[in-house]
Amino acid sequence: MPHTRTSIAALKIGFIGAGRLGRALAWSLDAAGCRVHAVASRGAARAAELAAPIADCARYPAQRLADECDLVFITTPDGAIQAIADELQWREGQGVVHCSGATDVSALAKAAADGAMVGGFHPMQTFADPAAAARSLPGSTITIEAQGELSRILLGLVERLGCAANQLPPGMRARYHAAAGHASQHINVVLGEAVRIWQSWGATEAQALPALLPMVRGTLASIEAAGLARGMPGPVSRGDAGTIEKHVAALGELDGDTARLYRELCLRSVSLALAAGGIDADKAARIEAILRAPQA
Repeated sequence: MPHTRTSIAALKIGFIGAGRLGRALAWSLDAAGCRVHAVASRGAARAAELAAPIADCARYPAQRLADECDLVFITTPDGAIQAIADELQWREGQGVVHCSGATDVSALAKAAADGAMVGGFHPMQTFADPAAAARSLPGSTITIEAQGELSRILLGLVERLGCAANQLPPGMRARYHAAAGHASQHINVVLGEAVRIWQSWGATEAQALPALLPMVRGTLASIEAAGLARGMPGPVSRGDAGTIEKHVAALGELDGDTARLYRELCLRSVSLALAAGGIDADKAARIEAILRAPQA
């Protein structure tokens, strides 16, 4: 495999798997001047969609792709990564990388045993719409787990994509991916709770979301400007125990699960409010007493 920065554009890159992530990443690499040589996928239509906008991108069986490509991205669902790695023959010096956030790099042990360099390359972005994801990828962070020459190659690709690199130590992938889940799909869960409360008085999701989303954007802007602690709004941040007490009572009347989640989230907020200096120890104790009080 070439290993200088100027040789990255000459690498023959292949994709095994043509799902949403695979399409977005292949299109992004092609737009960044990289050579996406081939795609292999059990779904012919998806493989054709990935290859269509890329000049000279072939559709191959997986073994032929592995034989010809210098760097192979396995972008199948997580449960298929090890099976793909195990069933193919790899070669010394080749790069074999999966794009899962949670799957350990040890899933590529067969490729490593064949002499390939193995690693992880996980874009911290959502991929519900591949074209939209390709447009939003620049500026995102890509988490890399690799050593030596492969690490240098992957860092070069990150730079070409206009992204930031996060280098992950071995054994941390599941923990890292769980953290990403808090910042991605758990926003949906919390907003779902807010919408469900709106629905308790007859409002609809279509009415609730346009009211709630500008607040979400405002909070994200505050976090970006001031950090997690100082960028946190709400009654805990200002020590408003009376409002918290009203919230707990109102949600308790709605249902116990909603009130329990609210209390747990507020309890986790207290340390942030203390760190920001918005409350002192006495106010923190008062808030925690309200949140921990037995519910009728």
